[in-house]
Amino acid sequence: MRTALTDLVGVRHPIVQTGMGWVAGPRLVTATARAGALGILASATMTPGQLRCAVREVKTRTDAPFGVNLRADAGDARERVRVIVEEGVRVASFALAPSRELIAELKDAGVVVVPSVGARRHAEKVAAWGADAVIVQGGEGGGHTGEVATTVLLPQVVDAVDIPVVAAGGFHDGRGLVAALAYGAAGVAMGTRFLLTSDSTVPDAVKARYLAAAAGDITLTRAVDGLPHRMLRTEMVAELEDAGRVRALYRALRRASAFRRISGLGRLEMVRDGLAMRHGRELSWSQVLMAANAPMLLRASMVEGRTDLGIMASGQVAAAIEDLPGVGELVDRIMAEAGGAVAALAGPGAVPPGPVAAPGPSDA
Repeated sequence: MRTALTDLVGVRHPIVQTGMGWVAGPRLVTATARAGALGILASATMTPGQLRCAVREVKTRTDAPFGVNLRADAGDARERVRVIVEEGVRVASFALAPSRELIAELKDAGVVVVPSVGARRHAEKVAAWGADAVIVQGGEGGGHTGEVATTVLLPQVVDAVDIPVVAAGGFHDGRGLVAALAYGAAGVAMGTRFLLTSDSTVPDAVKARYLAAAAGDITLTRAVDGLPHRMLRTEMVAELEDAGRVRALYRALRRASAFRRISGLGRLEMVRDGLAMRHGRELSWSQVLMAANAPMLLRASMVEGRTDLGIMASGQVAAAIEDLPGVGELVDRIMAEAGGAVAALAGPGAVPPGPVAAPGPSDA
């Protein structure tokens, strides 16, 4: 299936595996790349040195294109950009909008820049600054998310920009891919669906917790860091929502110290990162600290398997997922389902579709 996304980044299928902290490591990204989709390494939970090693590990396992996800507001963002450029990574994605200068630096080096956004105005801004494509996530998506549903937000963004738009939030199968293409997207990005595969390194007990989740078990809370955060409702989430300000501050300080040891960040760097996330928002100091060290809460679940001590970012789509296929099997299944959906739309007696060329922005 050829779309503006596959042409832009050089993959076979218009599917993106998002950069999930503690989840999207070399194993998952390699499996995704080999399957013909675009895998994205999560770098926020790595030091720059660890990132370089992770990139090299993927490159020893596959020559297919892949990307790296960055936090644009991180104090060492330029150092990470240098790693991407020096190691020849094909795509740089961003959890927050990168600056015009950062976009230009990457593009000058031949790197494809794909920021993630949650609002039309943000998509318009990064497009004007030279971004090559944009991932737009609706409120159904996991982790930090907005309040506008994908079905409302996606067509707004497609109509507003003239670069490829990748749809995120609520996708897990081939029917969703075809729906996104019908809206004018060039592909879909999925996080929770790739987390729930046999190639994901997330502990089995944690995956079982996701598979058992019903729609009512997936909540949107501000208790973690003051920002809307979609996740499974766990013991930790309930505790954070019930904790008073003093108790929350104490827990934030304790976890900040642990994350500092693991990440290699200094105290001033952590404070700077927390303040960057606070910019323009009304956050308490405990929330600032939580924003800076929220990766520790994810690590407790995604690495250590401690669902009682960690948070479990999740899209609403977790309630519709029932199995743990390998990534290759998953991608093949999605593409077969997409072909079947297109054939069904064509009606009885129609010839099954061959390779599909979805319209690019200039054809819309």
